[in-house]
Parts: sequence; structure tokens; C-alpha cells
Amino acid sequence: MTTAERINAWMLNEGRLLGDGICIVEHYARLLRESGVPLQRANIAQLLANPLLAAWGVIWTSDETTQYDVERSTLEMPAYIGGPFEYVLVNKTTLHKSLTDLNVEKEHGAYIDLAAAGGTDLYANLLEYGDGSIQGCTYVTDNQYGFSDEHISLIENTRHGLACALEPVAMRRSTESLLRTYIGNGPASAVVDGSIRRGEHTTIDAVVMFSDLRGFTEKTEKWAKSDLFEALNSYFDAVVDAVEKSGGDVLKFMGDGILSVFPIKNQSTKSTCEAAIDAARTAISSMNTINDERLKAGEQPLSMGIGIHLGSVTYGNIGSPSRLDFTVVGSAVNIASRVQDLCKRVGEPILITSEIFKHQSSGFVSQGAYNIRGVIKPIEVFAVE
Repeated sequence: MTTAERINAWMLNEGRLLGDGICIVEHYARLLRESGVPLQRANIAQLLANPLLAAWGVIWTSDETTQYDVERSTLEMPAYIGGPFEYVLVNKTTLHKSLTDLNVEKEHGAYIDLAAAGGTDLYANLLEYGDGSIQGCTYVTDNQYGFSDEHISLIENTRHGLACALEPVAMRRSTESLLRTYIGNGPASAVVDGSIRRGEHTTIDAVVMFSDLRGFTEKTEKWAKSDLFEALNSYFDAVVDAVEKSGGDVLKFMGDGILSVFPIKNQSTKSTCEAAIDAARTAISSMNTINDERLKAGEQPLSMGIGIHLGSVTYGNIGSPSRLDFTVVGSAVNIASRVQDLCKRVGEPILITSEIFKHQSSGFVSQGAYNIRGVIKPIEVFAVE
């Protein structure tokens, strides 16, 4: 068995079943080095079917192996344009480039950085998947003589084996990435694991946060569509970033309404309530910063209301056999939405219910009790200072 056949055999058997991109790339790099390829660095990138993320990848060096994500906006930046990955993906060909005696004034920054790290030679090629997609790979050596024809031949003769091992990992990651983008981290994991099918449901205790942009209906009638979407995206950025950084899941965008949940799992109820309140405060603070910029640009400021409640919610897939929607239902969701409506009446940007308040210590002022549609007893709400 030749060296290439031995590497391909491992990729097609043990590697394909690993389901771990880091382990596959680490082992591939080790097999190349054991076979005489003077590899210093390998970067194996994988495309994602995702509107926000363009790709993920694994970088191997002799010191460590790491994973990374590439946002779609990166593909429009100098760091990508004109670099080795763009070259091989656009031209659908390989690239062999010396990293010695580079012209700093003219060369792409990627080559300058690799040379500064000791690289002397770069080889880039493609992996081809069954769905027709192509993935980019770069290999760098610090050998003074660079990659020989034999080294490049071995990389080329084992690329299909590497593709076979990585394709299942890439497809699963792409699917889960897409689900996380649309239904949130926790629900995506449940759907991918197959634990939630049509009709199945899971009931958990959670803090529910509902936010809403003020005057949205009026804005849709008066504002230009480009201005409206720009404002919506700014508002969504403020809320989603705050929720995710505090450990919550954004489940739904309903027009200008955002439904988020903070499941109470391993952490205490008190800390989960605090996380949701921190997210609300951060969202309002971010919106204030956005409004400063909007005012400087001569644009109208934006305002929103946030309602937070604690209770039981039920996760589940509902719908017809051909069309499903992942959602969360329960009285806690309805109350959070109604409390958010009270923000307009009370004149406060954030309101929490007594269920949240009893798990807090200070920094909240009662705004009285109100009758809420669908709830028998009045609900006391508290403003967040």
C-alpha cells in the first residue's frame, strides 16, 4: 500500500466516522508530516449555507489546532479579497506561491503575515463535495526549500480522502448553523438531535422576554422601505446581541416583536432572572447609542418596550405534515407580551412582573397592579431603574 493509499484508507474509514473536524485535520496533518511533508500550518475552510456566516474552518499548527467562523461581511473585506482562498475558489484551481523575498508594498497581507510567521512556501487547493460545492485549503511550510513536487503530489493524491472524511462534518455543521440562525441555539440542538418532532413538546421553566419597537405601524406607512429596514436591523442587533451575550435564545421575530427565552437549567432561578434583566438593560443602552448616531445623521430616534416574566413554557414543533414551525407557548409568553404593552401606558422602557421581582434584591420600583387580558388576577409590574 502506497503512502497516499494508507492516508486515504484512514480518512475513508476511521476519519469519516469521527464526526470531528479538529480531530480529522489534526490526524491528516500528522500523517502528512510522518510521510515527509514539512508542514508548518494547514488551514482547511468549509462553506456554510447560512445568510450570516460564510464559512467555518480548522487551522492546524505544530503548537495547536483551532476552529473559526467567517462572517459573510468578511468576503467583502481586503483580508479575503485577493488572498489565497479567494484565488482558488474563484478560479477553481490550485496555487503554489513562494513566501520568500515578498514585495511588502504589492503583496496581499495574508502572504506577508504567513512569511512573518516563518513560512517559506504556500500551496492551496480545493476539496470537492457531493453537492457540487468546493472548499478551500492552504498549506504552509517553513522548510528553506519549500514544498517539493513529491510533497504537493501527496497532498493532491489524498485530497479526496480528506474531503470524504470532512463532508459529513461540514453538512451537519451547516444544517445546525442554519437552524441556530433561525430558531436559536437551544431549539436548534433539540431539532438536530431529533428529540423534538411534530406533536412532541418539552415543558421547562424559563424567563420570557418580549420586546417591541414603538410606533412601528406608523413607520411602515411613512418611512421609505430602505430607512425602515435599516432601523429594524439596528433594533434587532441591539436586542439579539444583548440576549445571546446573556445566555438567552431568540426564538422569533414577529414583525417588530422579538420573543426570547432564558431557560432555567443548571443555574439558579435568581441568576436566570438577573441574566434576562441584564439583557434588557444592555439592549436599551445599545439603543441609546444607536439613537445618538441617528440624531447626528438627522434621523428620528427609536424606542422600544421590554416585558419580562417567569413561568412554564412549552417548546414544540407545530404545523402540518409538510410545514412545521418551532415555537414556544404558554401563559408566561402571553403575560410577557402584555407586560411589554404596559410599558407604553406606564411610560417605562422595561417592566418585570412580581414573579421576577421576588427573585431580585433592589433597583426596582412598583408601578402598581394592572388587569391583563387572559389573566384573572391583576398583575403587579415593576420598573427597572
